[in-house]
Amino acid sequence: MALPSPNLDDRRFQQFVDDAKRYIQQRAPEWTDHNVSDPGVTLVETVAHMADQIVYRLNRVPEKNHLAFLDLVGITLFPPTAARTDVTFWLSAPQEDPIVVPLGTQTATARADGEESVVFSTERELTIVPSTLGHLAVHNSGQAIVDRSADLAEEKHVLCFSESPRAGDCMLLGLSAAVPHCAVALRLDSRVDGVGVDPRQPPLVWEAWTADGWAACEVEQDTTGGLNRPGDVVLHVPGGHVLSRAGRHEGGWLRCRVTEPGPNQPFYTTSPTVRSAEAFTMGGTAPAVHADAVYDEALGESTGLPGQHLRLAHAPIVGDVPPLLLQVAEYDGWTDWEVVQHFAASGPKDRHITLDPATGEIAFGPAVREADGTLRNYGAVPSKGAVIRARRYRTGGGRTGNIARGVIRTLRDSVPYVTEVINREAAHGGVDGETVEEAKARAPLTLRAQDRAVTLRDYEQLARHAAPETARITCIEGEPEEHGAYAVRVLVVPRAVPDPGGRLRFEQLVPADRLLERITGYLDERRLIGTRLAVGPPYYQGVTVVTTLHAFRGADVDRVRRQALDALYRHLDPLTGGVDGKGWPFGRPVQSGEVFSVLQRVAGVALVDDVALHPADPLTGKRGDRTDRIDLDAPSLVFPYDHHVRVIEGLS
Repeated sequence: MALPSPNLDDRRFQQFVDDAKRYIQQRAPEWTDHNVSDPGVTLVETVAHMADQIVYRLNRVPEKNHLAFLDLVGITLFPPTAARTDVTFWLSAPQEDPIVVPLGTQTATARADGEESVVFSTERELTIVPSTLGHLAVHNSGQAIVDRSADLAEEKHVLCFSESPRAGDCMLLGLSAAVPHCAVALRLDSRVDGVGVDPRQPPLVWEAWTADGWAACEVEQDTTGGLNRPGDVVLHVPGGHVLSRAGRHEGGWLRCRVTEPGPNQPFYTTSPTVRSAEAFTMGGTAPAVHADAVYDEALGESTGLPGQHLRLAHAPIVGDVPPLLLQVAEYDGWTDWEVVQHFAASGPKDRHITLDPATGEIAFGPAVREADGTLRNYGAVPSKGAVIRARRYRTGGGRTGNIARGVIRTLRDSVPYVTEVINREAAHGGVDGETVEEAKARAPLTLRAQDRAVTLRDYEQLARHAAPETARITCIEGEPEEHGAYAVRVLVVPRAVPDPGGRLRFEQLVPADRLLERITGYLDERRLIGTRLAVGPPYYQGVTVVTTLHAFRGADVDRVRRQALDALYRHLDPLTGGVDGKGWPFGRPVQSGEVFSVLQRVAGVALVDDVALHPADPLTGKRGDRTDRIDLDAPSLVFPYDHHVRVIEGLS
């Protein structure tokens, strides 16, 4: 592809004429007739026309030599990537028949003032399978499974676990069908409490049986308080849920398992009981992408010559792997052609094409005259007159798709019995396409590395190439005691979208396993033999700031407190914090004096009375002793956690 060329001189014919007339007024004031009928003005316009032609040709050779060289060495613009999220479809009421949400169903955010809604399309078909509760069994630790379905049918009080519950005790619930990707509500009733636990943090986990064993279910809500009172438990069942046999009965099994209590977490002294139970499917979840799908786009006919170029109607291309499914009408029907990076390994019969995702340009294999004078085709050539079509591709993407959780609320395509949609997690992964200036800055690094990782900077650059949607990537030397000799640590910070209010959750900063595997696989093919790779997240050091502020007399105390909290979270943000706003530097310590200056700049703050720093664990919430400085190791980042701001009113 040709990179866009800059405009060295954007003046045109009329601007040259106007400049000449102003110059005439300065040098020949006696010339007063500047109308187009004057012969002198005709000469001025003639010269302006010639200058316009010269500028036109000049602009065709801008930094063209530079850009043409980048084209020759294969530097092309990176296309945008599309944000993805999971969208949950909620039913108006439980249904007796399966409800199908088709592939490509569109959902969108609500339209704000002056902004267009952001549209997401589902990436696979979703079937919301109806279900009922078929069986209930108890499997206590070290004992056989006991079926209690008959007792439940007689509304007897069934112990969920052993009389004195132990970690590993389970209550099994068999559904009438497997419900992968569905949301299931369990309605439980009991008159006997499970004594001893804190209803807000019961030592329980809900799981579903899959082909790979028990997998955790996400709990949407639990109004039973850890099986302490009648209520509903809404679970999101993982995609691998299958029918299986437990004891003598087959069903889609779910289980509630007692876990080891955490620090300061109360445990059961008496087992809760269940007197009645029912289950029904309330909805389902499907992955969605911020891109529009294009199907069956006609591209024209084949010329029958090597090296033919075609262009898609919509660009840039994002999303699927492969990014384009191209088909050619041959004598035996439509045949698929494979997208490859280049034609170096393509033979004369290989149905290969190349695709430039940024421009949508498609190229068939060329014919090259070899050293012995023969002509060799690098890739097959469609027969002359064969119809060519793009069977499927996606277009769109960009940073606009990175939206917060809970903002997708609109169902653009009608689906029977579906009344509500929502994204339970933020959409992430959307990145704008690369600009020419960014490509020019990247080119020297690419040419130096030659797609091989030698230095730490090479590893960092290649990792960014493998996962452009990440927020931050840095590489450091691995510790020999922990990672072995000649180890390189690649620290990956995923791009996260704050919840409404600007707060990040700790789980948003943990990169997904698929992302880490993609980076690892890409670097593993390019590392030096003998170099060890360790790809993972950095260590996050939680920091809690406890401070007392004095506000000016008459200031809104609540507003000052909110602004002070916003300033703290913003300054200590691992993605956008720090002095330069590009994220807190790896390994940089946190000092109370720096926090003091941040708080002093908050509007309405007259005096910062006290600033205390506490190291904190974002997972357990445990807070350390007060200090004035928290040191971070090289592979560590700061995470703001549970700040406390006290504002005293009335300082004049």
